[in-house]
Amino acid sequence: MIDRERFPVEPWRLTETRYDEDGLSETLFAVGNGYLGLRGNHIEGRGAHEHGTFLNGLHETWRIRHAEQAFGFAEVGQTIVNAPDAKIMRVYVDDEPISFDESDVRDYSRSLDMRTGVLERSFIWETPSGKRIRMRDERLVSFEERHLAILSLEVTVENSDAPVTISCQLLNRQDGGSVYGGTPRAAKKAGFDPRKTEKITERVLQPVEFWQDGLRSALSYETTESGMTVAVVADHVIETENEYSARRLVEQDVAKNVFRVQAKAGVPIRITKLVSYHTSRGVPARELVDRCRRSLDRARVEGVEAQFHRQREWLDAFWERSDVVIEGHDDLQQASRWCLFQLAQASARADGSGVPAKGLSGSGYSGHYFWDTEIYVLPFLTYTSPQWARNALRARALMLPAARRRAAQLNEAGALFPWRTINGEEASAYYAAGTAQYHINADISFALGKYVRATGDVEFLRREGVDIAVETARLWATLGFWRGTNGDATFHIHGVTGPDEYTTVVNDNLFTNVMARYNLRYAARVVREIAAANPRAYDALVERVGLDAGEPDAWDRAAEAMFIPFSESLGIHPQDAMFLEREVWDLEHTPDDQRPLLLHYHPLVIYRFQVLKQADVVLALFLQGNHFTPEEKLADFQYYDPLTTGDSTLSAVVQSILAAEVGYQDLAREYFEHSLFVDLGDLHHNASDGVHVASAGGVWTALVCGFGGMRDHAGELSFDPRLPADWPSLSYPLQWQGTALQVTVTRDQLRVVARSGEPVTFTVRGGEHTVSTDDEVIVALADQGPVLSGRPALGQFVDARRDDGTLISASVPVVTTTIPVISVYED
Repeated sequence: MIDRERFPVEPWRLTETRYDEDGLSETLFAVGNGYLGLRGNHIEGRGAHEHGTFLNGLHETWRIRHAEQAFGFAEVGQTIVNAPDAKIMRVYVDDEPISFDESDVRDYSRSLDMRTGVLERSFIWETPSGKRIRMRDERLVSFEERHLAILSLEVTVENSDAPVTISCQLLNRQDGGSVYGGTPRAAKKAGFDPRKTEKITERVLQPVEFWQDGLRSALSYETTESGMTVAVVADHVIETENEYSARRLVEQDVAKNVFRVQAKAGVPIRITKLVSYHTSRGVPARELVDRCRRSLDRARVEGVEAQFHRQREWLDAFWERSDVVIEGHDDLQQASRWCLFQLAQASARADGSGVPAKGLSGSGYSGHYFWDTEIYVLPFLTYTSPQWARNALRARALMLPAARRRAAQLNEAGALFPWRTINGEEASAYYAAGTAQYHINADISFALGKYVRATGDVEFLRREGVDIAVETARLWATLGFWRGTNGDATFHIHGVTGPDEYTTVVNDNLFTNVMARYNLRYAARVVREIAAANPRAYDALVERVGLDAGEPDAWDRAAEAMFIPFSESLGIHPQDAMFLEREVWDLEHTPDDQRPLLLHYHPLVIYRFQVLKQADVVLALFLQGNHFTPEEKLADFQYYDPLTTGDSTLSAVVQSILAAEVGYQDLAREYFEHSLFVDLGDLHHNASDGVHVASAGGVWTALVCGFGGMRDHAGELSFDPRLPADWPSLSYPLQWQGTALQVTVTRDQLRVVARSGEPVTFTVRGGEHTVSTDDEVIVALADQGPVLSGRPALGQFVDARRDDGTLISASVPVVTTTIPVISVYED
């Protein structure tokens, strides 16, 4: 699952023991803070899968060219911009450049320390003439100082005198590519993959100001189409007892500060590079240059060591409120902490921008924000770092004007949030699996409700959040329709796509209906609560959104009458109204080289079968679990698990949680470990394009909600743990309405400690308890829930009949000129 010779087990570090230029290590060793991200490229700046420096929200726009245009199609694409690269610190000895593919490199080690947030690399390089050069470099992207990165390099010629040259550069790779010319390896690869970023052939970054002043260099640009501005300024500090000289060069796409050193044997050379980035959607580039200068001036006054010290203090506080401890399994502990660290790197300093699907670790998915944030990332933020969750929700509030325009374009009231976006406009050119995913409205409202209940942040709800709830509910009220009369009338939603992208534009998708029902009820409730508790806030709401007094009642009626599909013959909830009409895709006999399906089969082929890219009904069973019985959850899980391909990294975490709840304990562990090593083990063969941030968020949810058994349905905190058989204990912190809790699960008890805040009431398997500050509650556990062996299999479809009595069959699509052979399953 992961190459342990290359990446040994260390609970707090990810260490690489041999050099490799593959894109995987560039992703695994990326460092960022939610605003600025530096891929794990080596400072030599040569071969790479993708030389990447990314700033949250910095993007270019481009006209989407549809083969056949239709009204309402997304018109303008958005792609993250590769910001000027400041990582380059190239070393020459005797005028020979260090080049890993040609040099004799020994004692190589690169390590990301998750306690300090510092990426460190060290090795010994021996030249053909026998000179031994010891090199050590460090990289930090500050969590405290949002706009600051620090890179340091120490070079020592151990056994001889030698001339050493160190060339520190700023390079616009977006337009200038490599200083050596050519195309990055990733761009040379042929083949279709919708998960990768778009390539823009015209110049993106138009130069505005570029200069050098002593050891300080600056480049600034404006994007051609989106009009965004960006500036980078780098300062250099050299420390050595050797004689040296400094030269410089600046052009519109490159700035160089070159240090020529007459190195004496054993006398080190240390260069520290302080870098500041600023971006804006409206501020001139020259003003951003000034901001960068001020950021660097402040860092110089405070001192470089102070920045490293503050980084450690910041992470100490982060781990105190975030660390999940898995006793006795250092391999799982290391991977879990790496995932949680990626969540911090993707969201901590987003500060009102969204959380990209790849964070700032790569250009995959073009740097877009998806619904993944609200369902997979916001839970971690809400229960560990509520301010970050608030910032992420504010990003959605800022998108409301664009969402209102999109809803009107699609003939609906209220707002329709985009499936994928950076600037708030829909950027998905394929509406069937994009715009049609209306459920994103409910996902955002759901995350809002979770956040407000868990934090008690009513002020944010009244000021900004309620607008989201109201406008999303309005869309469901007009999108849905009534069928039937009087007391038998039901409310339906047609022509939508659920989370499963292998089944598109359907009627009454269960996930969508269940989540829309929540959205409608939540909006009605919070509007009434605000009206009762704060009439002035209610009046302000009415003025902002034009609320009609009768709307909450209409939302409640629609919610109560929401149609929830159910098959009496199979005893399950169909994924949508027509899902069971399709035949089953025989995944058990689908060759591995034909996966993922989206890369080997036309969408229309996939759409004709019962086959899932990711958990759909099962996700609804988790998010809205209080609306389904244990028997329904088991039946639904057993039906859908064999149909789920796992082609999406969003799936395994949800399957793990439900498998644990219904009793498939070994399967839950299997799915969890798959999620845990999605990137570290490159299980989907695309980790080189960036971290799967949503899957990392799901790892936390699988630990806390799956094995830890935490739920907060209807605002009631509860626990029903499912500890794996070989885990001695699992311990995790929670922030609940201002109180810091620590929950520890063992085989025979659950222990809750309140470290600060007001008393908290919770239930454990139905029994109510209250814990106060500096107190603890210990609850005995008779077991760890039901235990079922094995896993659900396709054999269940033998003799399975639809409600109309017809048999369900299973097959694999093949190219044939004869009648397809149907697979028949035996028990």
